[in-house]
Amino acid sequence: MKFTIEYPVAAPGYDKALASAEGMARLSRAADALGFDAIAFTEHPAPSYKWLQTGGHESLDLVAALSFCAAHTERIRLMTYLLVVPYHHPLIAAKALTTLDLLSDGRLVVVVGTGYLRSEFLALGLEMEDRNEIFDEALEMMKGAWTQLPYAFKGKHFEARGVASVPQPRRMGGPPIVIGGNSALSRRRAARHQGWSPLMSTPEVSRTTRTPSLATVAQLAAQVREVRERAVEEQGEGTELFIQVQSPQCKYMRNPGSVEEHRDHLGQLEAAGIDSFVLQPSGESVEAVVAGMEQYADHFLS
Repeated sequence: MKFTIEYPVAAPGYDKALASAEGMARLSRAADALGFDAIAFTEHPAPSYKWLQTGGHESLDLVAALSFCAAHTERIRLMTYLLVVPYHHPLIAAKALTTLDLLSDGRLVVVVGTGYLRSEFLALGLEMEDRNEIFDEALEMMKGAWTQLPYAFKGKHFEARGVASVPQPRRMGGPPIVIGGNSALSRRRAARHQGWSPLMSTPEVSRTTRTPSLATVAQLAAQVREVRERAVEEQGEGTELFIQVQSPQCKYMRNPGSVEEHRDHLGQLEAAGIDSFVLQPSGESVEAVVAGMEQYADHFLS
């Protein structure tokens, strides 16, 4: 099992030192040295104040933050978790991600989603009802710009004529694209790309994030099998997918419980076909987060 650290600026009441250069450098270097697989940032460029006051969370610009982490690390992968594709023009997103991919020597993993905050779509001048159309067109355009030179595209929302998106990413086709979300549509998309990143959650959380509930490991295992089988149909024998999950135990580092029970949970996830587990550290202080990562690594990474 691999482990992704979601950077704790999303933690309630986080120490503002975590959003400083010194704090981020310290934490990213520690995650790299301890053997965590990835460090991740999410994005909310224009959330409503009401959402922030009723359970929402702060965020940084994820490309800028991951670029900073890239400069202070050597091995750890850099993950958008997740990039809300409809918020970005695909060619501008492709350029930013290509730059990060090149400067990190190919360590970028792009987890993507359609978004769920209606107020944020409104603030950005977007129609939320169009998000699935925009998402599919944008991904097609990004992959095309990363593959073809020159590149042309004409869709309902985007158009390009003889575009040269250069330099191109480290590998043909660009960094791996992992689809976030629990819906059947998300699973179908995942089978056409490089992975899937579902969220095990309660019905209440699922209603907030506008994605179907995924409550049990048995449900998860069945859906993982579905995605892997469909990927072979879509991409051929030998296709490898990266499948990452966040479960309610993602907050183990905030409130550590039984080591054996958590180890058993990880074992169940691994048996279900999961490759990586998302962790949400506390935001108490830089040193407290580092200490929590050290303790977690001692118990579960060795």
